[in-house]
Amino acid sequence: MQFGLFILLSIISFILCFFTLPMWIRKARSRGFVGRDVHKPDGRNVAEMGGIMVVFSIGLSILLYIAFDTFYYMNPDSTPEILAAVASLLIAAIIGMIDDILEWRIGIKQKTKVLLSLLIPLPLMIINAGHSEMTFPFIGTQDLGLLFPLLVVPIAIIGASNAFNMLAGYNGLEAGMGIIIFSTLGFLAYITGGTEATMIAVTSISALIAFLHYNKIPAKVFPGDTLTYPIGALVAIVAILGNVEKYAAMLFFLYYIEFILKKRGKFKEQSYGKLTEDGSLTVKDGIYSVPHIAILCLRKLKGKAYENEVVLVVLFFQIIIAILTLLSYYWRPFII
Repeated sequence: MQFGLFILLSIISFILCFFTLPMWIRKARSRGFVGRDVHKPDGRNVAEMGGIMVVFSIGLSILLYIAFDTFYYMNPDSTPEILAAVASLLIAAIIGMIDDILEWRIGIKQKTKVLLSLLIPLPLMIINAGHSEMTFPFIGTQDLGLLFPLLVVPIAIIGASNAFNMLAGYNGLEAGMGIIIFSTLGFLAYITGGTEATMIAVTSISALIAFLHYNKIPAKVFPGDTLTYPIGALVAIVAILGNVEKYAAMLFFLYYIEFILKKRGKFKEQSYGKLTEDGSLTVKDGIYSVPHIAILCLRKLKGKAYENEVVLVVLFFQIIIAILTLLSYYWRPFII
């Protein structure tokens, strides 16, 4: 019965996002809330902050799950954790909106973003969500007790929300990365009995697929931090509720590389490529992002690198990481 409910909620999430986004795109364009697509020769203006409809679709689908769980399955025990997840989702979305609006007008400092993100994990911390037992290499399974809600949960959610926000800036990249990561974590949560985590994952996947229809090259809408912050936070929430934190850590391998490259540029360099006269991309002054690595690889292999190719290469990297993560689950008895 739960599997059928997952299918229903994923359809609802997709439909909500698919049919509300065009309205947002028209409204954003009519009000001048647009941004320049720097990877297009014509420098076209694209509607901003499309992530707001993704958050709306996911949030409403999760609330519908609570309604089914309470009134149909008569099982309200999981309600506090799910409501805490919704609260964290909305807090992350509000912070993303503030970032989008202020950056559009006057700019916002990176330190301010990090400080604001401290609010995101609070709902899950105060209800002690998740499982305090964690397995570590060479140490084994340990019960972290209060260290889990007070240390692990905030580090995971704050880290994931800020990391997901770093690897961005190309049509379809953020949505594609989210779909791959949620698919992997959702599958692991499902086979290990993490019902709530699976539900959040499938509703997120559906909304992101709908969003990708409008964000793929050439994009009609940008995601903005209104999408990257809450989606990053949801990845960590799925990992915490599904007790699959170590697999989420593996899935974020590209984001660790992105952090190192961004740190190399003192967090001042952008992920964007440099647009050439023929519409292809090159790097500006050095490698400061994972897409820059993809650009250099493509230029070495075929002489040119276009935006859609760069996105596909990065997503291919992420798929390989996802496959290795799944293999690590099935081979875990042989891994120390």
